[in-house]
Amino acid sequence: MGARKIDDESPLARLATRKGADGQAWLSGPEAEAGERLRRDWTRGAMMPSVTQRWDSMPGGGSRNGEADLSDAALDCRWRVQVALQAVGPELSGVLIDICCFLKGTEQVERERHWPVRSAKLLLKAGLGALARHYGLVHQAGEGSGRLRGWKAGSS
Repeated sequence: MGARKIDDESPLARLATRKGADGQAWLSGPEAEAGERLRRDWTRGAMMPSVTQRWDSMPGGGSRNGEADLSDAALDCRWRVQVALQAVGPELSGVLIDICCFLKGTEQVERERHWPVRSAKLLLKAGLGALARHYGLVHQAGEGSGRLRGWKAGSS
């Protein structure tokens, strides 16, 4: 049995391969890349909660410095995650953490939060769009022509 890539386990990777009703990819390239970038920084920043006993915090077990033990690169990753989550706001950051970082499926997120069916997918897409704009993967006006659209016809 061959080794599985970690992306095989990612709900985001599965959603990135799905097609919408129009036949187009459900997630755009920049949205998928934004989610993967968040996940990389989360992982490199060692932000997963510990679920086992930490022997180094036992008496005589070594250092108790916590963040002082992290490398500068890990601290930079933590800072990038914090800034990115602040940029998308508290309404969307939770679903991004659950799906992109904790690798929870959308159905699991909906069950845990008592949300309606398919709501996690929609909030994830909105969060990934905001995250892609934060990372500079798309322009503020979107991926299109960049023309400003408004309610009123242009007057010169």
